[in-house]
This record gives sequence, structure tokens and C-alpha cells, in this order.
Amino acid sequence: MAASGKESKKKRDERLKCILDALDAKYGTDLRCALDHTDAWELLVATILSAQCTDARVNMVTPALFAKYPTPQAFADADLSELEQDIRSTGFYHNKARNIKACAGQIVHDHGGKVPSDLESLTALAGVGRKTANVIRGNVYEEPSIVVDTHVKRISRLLGLTDTDDPVKAEFELMDILPKDHWILWNIDIITLGRTICIANRPKCDECFLREFCPSAGKAGRKKTNTRKREESGKE
Repeated sequence: MAASGKESKKKRDERLKCILDALDAKYGTDLRCALDHTDAWELLVATILSAQCTDARVNMVTPALFAKYPTPQAFADADLSELEQDIRSTGFYHNKARNIKACAGQIVHDHGGKVPSDLESLTALAGVGRKTANVIRGNVYEEPSIVVDTHVKRISRLLGLTDTDDPVKAEFELMDILPKDHWILWNIDIITLGRTICIANRPKCDECFLREFCPSAGKAGRKKTNTRKREESGKE
């Protein structure tokens, strides 16, 4: 049932439904977040730390971090050099510490210590781009949103659901075709798929439960995507 040649909208929608049904059957429909947090601010910090770092590593760092700096005000008042050392193991710690401290100051001074829920206010925060903003909107405020990270962009292309390398364009293309009740789930499920089966440059197509719906299944020569420069800038 994988697409071949030019696929009609009807055929694509039928194939997409099969993909969503298969994802629901495999992973369920419960919203889950791999980054440990108790509130919006903790998730915001954890998401900033997760750039070019595994969620497992972030979850090892954040308990002590949030115990030491329990509020946005505490982060805003933190010594920058000390904060850098506190998060050093997550990588790119100079940029991350600077952004977290600046973001905390904005939260305190501009938003009364509360993380805003609207996209415009979120993306105005230091270190926060559309990806991070949509993580907060979807996981904390339950606002339907699509988070386009490297896994989502790559696998959505492989599935023939988007044809762009631009994450913002991909976000809007996916919003056009995915039902709203799967916007948040798409990110959650596709990240899981990308980490376990559809691994970049070494996909396990023979083991993939989406194989029959994927036009790229079994094809060699996966295109490598270099996101380091963008992610190193510290705004996702």
C-alpha cells in the first residue's frame, strides 16, 4: 500500500489513516513526555537542555538542577559560570546556560513568573523557537501543536507526507493533513520510531510495522541531515 509515483490526495489520506492506526496500535494514544518535569517551567528548561543531548541525560541532570534552582527567579539570579558547570554534561552548556538565565529573567519580569501559553510570547523567550514552544503548548497547555524535530522531519519525508527540509514548512504541511487529535501524538510516536526502528542512516525497514505504508521502505542512500549548526545556536 506504499505510495508509488504521483499519489492522489485520496490515496494519501487512506495511507495516512493506516499509518495512524498502526501507530496507535503500537504505541497507544496516551500523551507522554520523555522529559521529566512537574510544571511548564521545568519542561521549558529541560527542552532547552535537550538540544543535541539525549532525554536520558537531561533527566539525570534536572533533579539536582531544579533542587538547586527551584524557581525561575533562582535561575535568573544564578551565577552564569556556576550554572554552566551544573549543566555541562548536556553539551553546548555556554549557550544553554546563557539562554536559560535570560529566559528566566523574561519569565519573571514580563510574565509574572509564569510560562506563557501563546506561541508569540513563547518564541520571544531566549532560546525558545517554534519546536520548544510547541512542546510546551502541547504537553503542558494541551494546545494542539506539531513539534518538528529531526526525527519528525526525516521520517515524515520518508513516509511521503512532506517534501521539505524546512521544519516550519513541515509543521504547516503536517497540520494540513494530520487530524488535530494526533498532532501531539505524531511527535511522540515518530520520535520513538526514529530512536528504535527508523534510525537515521541505518533504518530497520524489515522490522518496521509501517513498512507496507512507507514509499521509502528498503531504499538505500538515506539523506543525511545536518542540524548541528542550527541547534548549536540554541534556539529551537
